Amino acid sequence: MPRVLLIEDDQAVRDGLRLALTYQGHTVDAVETGEEGLARLAGDPADVVVLDLMLPGMDGFEVCRRIRAAGDLPIIMLTARNDDIDVVAGLEAGADDYVVKPAQARVLEARIRAVLRRTGGEPRGPDTKPGPERHGDLTIDREGLVVSKHGAVIGLAPTELRLLLELSSSPGRVLSRQQLLESVWDQGYLGDSRLVDACVQRLRSKIEDDPAKPVYVQTLRGFGYRFGPL
Repeated sequence: MPRVLLIEDDQAVRDGLRLALTYQGHTVDAVETGEEGLARLAGDPADVVVLDLMLPGMDGFEVCRRIRAAGDLPIIMLTARNDDIDVVAGLEAGADDYVVKPAQARVLEARIRAVLRRTGGEPRGPDTKPGPERHGDLTIDREGLVVSKHGAVIGLAPTELRLLLELSSSPGRVLSRQQLLESVWDQGYLGDSRLVDACVQRLRSKIEDDPAKPVYVQTLRGFGYRFGPL
């Protein structure tokens, strides 16, 4: 049974989401502050974190950064409005997805299921290979789900890894943001292209020598992304 850590300071929202997610079959641990959430994770790990951005004390952006720095736990952020600045900042802090308040329980449940599927399952596609692939200085082991550069293992969050696996499965092929949303995020037309752009930015910061001049994850303006080096 999936374990959800809900970090939300509004008691009415917290109680409502806890009840709804429990009804859907999740084990829900709900706390009021970011500090309490981090302490709870240290002693009792969860499968996914649902994190409000606007928290008293330590805000959700900082909580997100600390969770991501500690590991690859999936994070879904709650934002009070569909504000571009808040959404992009949260995604850049390491969130895997977001839901705009007032959060409908069925929408949040669908996002939780999707993030758990893509972080807990094997990478898709017929191109899974038994041995490591070498792309320039980058080595990708699809079976072991390990990425390394110059022999040093690179720590990637689950969504970053799935994005890299999807792009690198067909080097040189251009994939649109919508295609990547459907294959990596399991989202159709409800997806948001900012999820892709923010994840690409985080991935580049880890695998590129110079993220401003990417070699591996290249942008084709107006079309999407492709994997190199070509």
